[in-house]
Parts: sequence; structure tokens; C-alpha cells
Amino acid sequence: MSVEREKLKQIRGEFVAQWGALGTQWGINRTMAQIHALLMTSPTPLSTDEVMEELEISRGNAHTNLKELVAWGLVRMVVRKGERRDFFEAEKDVWTIFTTVARERKRREIEPALTVLSQCADGSEEMTTPEGKAFHDQVRQLQDFVAFASKMADRISGMKHGFAVQMATKLLG
Repeated sequence: MSVEREKLKQIRGEFVAQWGALGTQWGINRTMAQIHALLMTSPTPLSTDEVMEELEISRGNAHTNLKELVAWGLVRMVVRKGERRDFFEAEKDVWTIFTTVARERKRREIEPALTVLSQCADGSEEMTTPEGKAFHDQVRQLQDFVAFASKMADRISGMKHGFAVQMATKLLG
């Protein structure tokens, strides 16, 4: 193996490991994020066996996480003529990855949180004690903020990449 290939393998391994750690911040498990990173940086689609070998994980673990990545829309199955095995490739467009993760996190985390906040606000609306009123006000403020942040995230992820970058540059400039 050439020196450059060995160096690339090492750097790619570091990236996959770090992406796995970052994935837990996005609401996905470490192995799922590592598989995503592996596929995202692979020049060709990989089979389940190749994913298992590269990451040293079980078939069940690989299969479960590949299935979940496909469900999220971050990975797609690729059919190769004459092959019985399934191959997988990751979405490589960074903006598409961002909007997909944002959409899935909203569905899995933000919407359930808004439901709970709404139920708590509705349940405490008629309270007359100082504690009950304070609780209601706090929950309502949280509900309003989370709803606002959710709408902003929807607007941003619905923008075209270039326009979103221009808007962010103006806000941060």
C-alpha cells in the first residue's frame, strides 16, 4: 500500500470516529454516524459486508443502522447488475445532509416537545396560585420560543443553499 493510501486510510478513520462522536449530538447513535461518515467519504457504494469489515461491527448492527440511515434519507440503496448483495451510498451534498438532519430532528424531537409544552400550558392555564401562574407563564414562553425556532429552522432549511449562506453572512456580518 502506498504511503498516500495509508495516510488517507488513517485520516479517514479519524474522520469516521469523530463523525460518530458528533452524531450523538444530532440525535443519532455513534455507529449510525460512523456508517454515514464511511459511506459519505467512500468514492463507491459499499456492501453491508464492507461496512462491517471497515468498522468492525456485527452484521445485525450494520443492517439495523443502514436501514435507519435509509429511513432518514441520508443513505440510499444501490442495485448493481448481476449482484445479489445490497450496496449503499450516502448523500454527499452538505446542504441536503443538513436539511435532512434538521427535518428528522424536528420530527423526532421538536414536535414531541411542542406537544408536551402545549399540553402543560393548556393544563395549567386556569391555575390561580402564584406557583401555577408562574409555571404556566414559563411553559408558554418555552412553547413560543420552541415554535419560533422550529419555524425559523423550517424557513432556513427550505431555502436554496446559496441564498441561505447570503442571509447568514448578512446576519453575522
